This record gives sequence, C-alpha cells and structure tokens, in this order.
Amino acid sequence: MALTTPFAALHHSAHPLLLPNAWDHASARAFAAQGFAAVGTTSLAVAAAAGLPDGAAATRDETLRLALTLGRGPFLLSVDAEGGFSEDPDEVGEFARQLAVVGAVGVNLEDGLGPAARHAAKIAAVKSAAPGLFVNARTDTYWLGAGDRRKETLTRLDAYQQAGADGVFVPGLADPTRIAALVKHLDAPLNVLHSPSGPTLTQLTDLGVRRVSLGSLLYRRALGAALEAVAEVREGRTPHGPAPSYAEVQALSN
Repeated sequence: MALTTPFAALHHSAHPLLLPNAWDHASARAFAAQGFAAVGTTSLAVAAAAGLPDGAAATRDETLRLALTLGRGPFLLSVDAEGGFSEDPDEVGEFARQLAVVGAVGVNLEDGLGPAARHAAKIAAVKSAAPGLFVNARTDTYWLGAGDRRKETLTRLDAYQQAGADGVFVPGLADPTRIAALVKHLDAPLNVLHSPSGPTLTQLTDLGVRRVSLGSLLYRRALGAALEAVAEVREGRTPHGPAPSYAEVQALSN
C-alpha cells in the first residue's frame, strides 16, 4: 500500500520534489524561508563538521543529534542515514524509529553496493519499526558499480520496492534515455541527484523524475564561497557575492 503522508504526496505532485540538503539549523531554516516545504540532510556535511569520514557509519550520533535539532522545524525533514549505521536490520529499524520520534518524516538509505538482500532486509525493518517514515532506497550502481549497471540497478531496485521502499534513488544516473526507461519500469517514485552538467530540472520533470536531490552540492558551494572570500581579503580585494547580514542569520534562530 502506498504511503499517504504529506511528504509522500510531494512525490506525486505536478512538479518533482526539489530537495535542498542542509547541514545545520541555519541552512535548513534558510531553505525553508525560500519556500521549500521539505529539506533533507547531507551526510558529507554532517561527517565533515565532526571531522569524521562520510559513508563509514561513523556519524550515527551526529546524525540523530541534527535530526533532533531540525525535526520540529517549519518544514518536512528527510534524513540521510548512509546505510543505517549498522549491518543489522533490527538496529537500522531502531535508528529509523528514533528518527521518526524526533520528527523526521523520511530517511535515505544507501546500499553501498553491499548485498541487495541485506539492504532489502534493512528497508523491511525500517517499515516495520516506523511505518510512516518515507524510505528512499538508494543504490550506488552508477557511482560505485561496473559492468552492466543497468541490469544491476533494475535487480536491486526491484528487490527494494518489494521490501517496502516508498521511493528509489540512483545518484550518478544522468543519461536521459536511461532515466526515462527506469521511470517506466518502476512503481515507486524515482529520485536522481542533480548534476550541474546533467539534465536540467525542467528536463528531469519531462522524463518523469519525481524527486531531485541536491546532495552535498550546496554545502560544497558554501565552503567554496568561504574560501573564495578569504582569498579575496588576503589579496586586499573586497569579497563579492551575497552574504546574509548578522541580523538575518540571528533571525534564523527565532
């Protein structure tokens, strides 16, 4: 049975859900102030802020702490939980339950190209422990895979849908023909990662994509802007580009 929540409904509206990924309270509030009804988190930024590696199941506590900070905000929160921070499906299910308790409405779970059956078991455990949580099941076939990535993607996503995934995510997939074919094959909404060199949001809409994530792009752009500004100051030049005022940043905490 399809999940019927406000967050799930955003995957079935006239336009795809464009999901900006925040890394702290201020960034999430700033995105919400721009009219985004839903905000995700980015595991890279959570890990980088703590001085820990991304994708290594090292940031469970930091991820839960951020969800606690953001879960009661004026937006719908989806949490990037890497692979669930455990290979034990029951432990992943318990972590998802804790996310739901603090206000998250969605979770992103990546397979890292581990066994598909194990990832499917994690998905099933999450749906059992937190039935109202939107599970976005990610496969890394186009990021980490080799060989027949199309066939492997279909096999994995079929298994994840059967396990109860509410949506599926294929980062690295950018070929319009393959995107359209995958949309036609799937029952669940397809999520792709926006790429500055890939299809535009309008093109992805026409292809039938239902969710477009920005991943770590905004965090990396913010870090790049900071490095550019400090270099300008060091060279005796005035930094250019928009910067919120002190008062505007303070207001995000209200």
